[in-house]
Amino acid sequence: MKIIVNGEEKQFEEGTTLAEIIEKLGIADKVMAAAVNMEVVKKDNWPSFAPKEGDKIELLHFVGGG
Repeated sequence: MKIIVNGEEKQFEEGTTLAEIIEKLGIADKVMAAAVNMEVVKKDNWPSFAPKEGDKIELLHFVGGG
């Protein structure tokens, strides 16, 4: 299936969970929040939430500074 992750089209197998997508992208230790189609998905739900074809996912991380 094709989904948009942070503005880039990506290809994943149907049924891939949000947690698996984050892991496959190699950013599991950096992502603090996720939204699918502008709806926040709680971190506890990432292992069971499976995006669908055409979904738009935004993966956010916090940057410190001063």
